[in-house]
Amino acid sequence: MSAEENKAIVRRFYDEFFNKGNLQIVNELHTSDYQHHDPNAPDPGGGAEGYIRRNSVFLKAFPDRLLTFEDQVAEGDKVATRITMCATQTGDLPGIRATGRAVTIESMHICRISDGRIAEEWELFDALGMLRQLGTSTSPGLTES
Repeated sequence: MSAEENKAIVRRFYDEFFNKGNLQIVNELHTSDYQHHDPNAPDPGGGAEGYIRRNSVFLKAFPDRLLTFEDQVAEGDKVATRITMCATQTGDLPGIRATGRAVTIESMHICRISDGRIAEEWELFDALGMLRQLGTSTSPGLTES
């Protein structure tokens, strides 16, 4: 597949899954042995179904989420995408009761495409920034000497 086709697969996935809440798009656009790499959360395994399980709590906590694609580049079988998500936390997250606060979260994703499906993903999102915006973590301050 071309780089443009691979980029379109990734854009379609994120738009359908996060913006439209179509969880079944995972089964269509991920391989059965899909792997997810995220330093903030271990891969639950289970391919596409594991991805849905991993993200269901997040989707319920931020039902009004809107992802915006900021940048996207592709080379070979990899697509790198920079995303901004704006949402309001109206549902609980593990250890964090619903706050009603609005957040803006930036993330970067590199997806490996195999036969028109997402086979592997490396994700980095600003978890600390999200926690600060939710009021559950403070920013380490700089002290003057």
